[in-house]
Amino acid sequence: MITAQHLLTDLGTLTAHAARTWPDGVALRFDPSGESLTFRELDRRSNAVAGHLVRRGVRGRDRVAVMLSNRPEFVLSWLAVCKLGATMVPVNAYSQPFELRYLLEDSGAAAVVTERVYLAVVDQASDLVAERAGVIVCDGEDAGAFQQSVDVGFAPVPPERAANLQYTSGTTGRPKGCVLSHGYWLRIARHLVADEPYLGPADTVLTAQPLYYLDPMWNVSAALMSGATLVVADRFHPSTFWRTVREHGVTFFYCLGAMPTLLLKTPPDAADRDHRVRAIYCSAIPTELHAELERRWGVPWSEMFGMTETGLDIRVRAAEHDELVGTGCIGLPVADREARVVDADGEVAPRGEVGELQLRGTGMMDGYHGKDEATAAAHHGSWLRTGDLVRMDQTSRIYYVGRAKDMIRRSGENISAAEVEHVICLHPKVAMAACVAVPDPIRQEEVKAYVVLDGEGGFQSVPPDELAEFCGRHLAYFKVPRYWTYRDDLPRTPSERVAKRKLDDEPATPTYDRVEQTWSP
Repeated sequence: MITAQHLLTDLGTLTAHAARTWPDGVALRFDPSGESLTFRELDRRSNAVAGHLVRRGVRGRDRVAVMLSNRPEFVLSWLAVCKLGATMVPVNAYSQPFELRYLLEDSGAAAVVTERVYLAVVDQASDLVAERAGVIVCDGEDAGAFQQSVDVGFAPVPPERAANLQYTSGTTGRPKGCVLSHGYWLRIARHLVADEPYLGPADTVLTAQPLYYLDPMWNVSAALMSGATLVVADRFHPSTFWRTVREHGVTFFYCLGAMPTLLLKTPPDAADRDHRVRAIYCSAIPTELHAELERRWGVPWSEMFGMTETGLDIRVRAAEHDELVGTGCIGLPVADREARVVDADGEVAPRGEVGELQLRGTGMMDGYHGKDEATAAAHHGSWLRTGDLVRMDQTSRIYYVGRAKDMIRRSGENISAAEVEHVICLHPKVAMAACVAVPDPIRQEEVKAYVVLDGEGGFQSVPPDELAEFCGRHLAYFKVPRYWTYRDDLPRTPSERVAKRKLDDEPATPTYDRVEQTWSP
């Protein structure tokens, strides 16, 4: 059946539709500031920002980097950029000049939208955009444009036009920019409105992740599609998370990474079940904690699987939820997504055997920006290779096993081992480095670095704290290795790549924990 939502083709017309349908409904509410925007205000203020971007020199198909904290100007900037037919490049607010410069250069950004607190970092990396629209400071000289309200319309853009250049940590090198279209975002929103959890104007959704991540942005598009209110927290606070849920009357939220474990570590509260939440989606629910999560808060926690490259792919439906609690099952593909499991030879694996998950269908990325070889390598014919290891049972349900990709997942952050290794090797006294994931009960995984120094003197010549401090000047804090081990050499493959699987076969050497500041055998 064709609905009004299916006639919407882009984020600009979606925002205008929401403004007409629920003009006085609250679209966004920010916690703890309390600032809110109705759907009408969101539409008109993003119009004003779009006009300001044009005056600053931004044109259709330009890329605009946005480095902001969780504040209204982030969403206003995204929608404004999309209304112009340009593309937003969200930037992790913890980025250092080394990282930001790479994103600006790789994306070819014409402008950077930021706030005063990040100006020192932006100023060190933004000379690349100086000849174009330059740096736009939402709480500085450009603040007036972000407060104005303009009742004008913008021409629709094709659904295949790029809305985001979403950088994701690479497994063999620097981050790659996934080209995500307007249709990508509208597809996810339609799934959440026309299917479970059936979001509507009576719902209040909560996101506690930074807006520069993927998940809060599909929360925004879902709110625009459904008329629901989206509450945007400044960050994830385990001790006050459920209090925020109760205060705002939240009915649905999504979480991932260490969030469930950290929530369970908070002291039980008599008000634990005093809330309006009717559904929770989560990626990688700890199997041994799944039942306890549901008992404590009295609401179903259901698995959802997706990737930056593909959006929403697989989930557990309400009808099958009860029998799958604690099994590690991530469910079945959604209606417009196909999934298969292949073995090392690229052949479809027998049911029950572990292999790589591959996906195909509508609303996926349009490739990696400027990286045709990487785009080709990510595909197996019409199928996208996820790098994740799964098994499929006789009913086609999928069970997550692990990942084949050289990626470290820390507190919900995807960290490219190759990127961290690259930075460590920038140190003048480092000859070689290898980074691996080690299990952590709180953060899921931590980063461990194996280092070979150039010259004599051992770790005394370059202590681990010095290397960590060096990394911190180039990388976001969460990418800096916690554990450090020094070796005379590292095992290598015939092609001279580090054989990471053989690192533990080497003679044991002491490891330094920079958090505890201790050495262990």
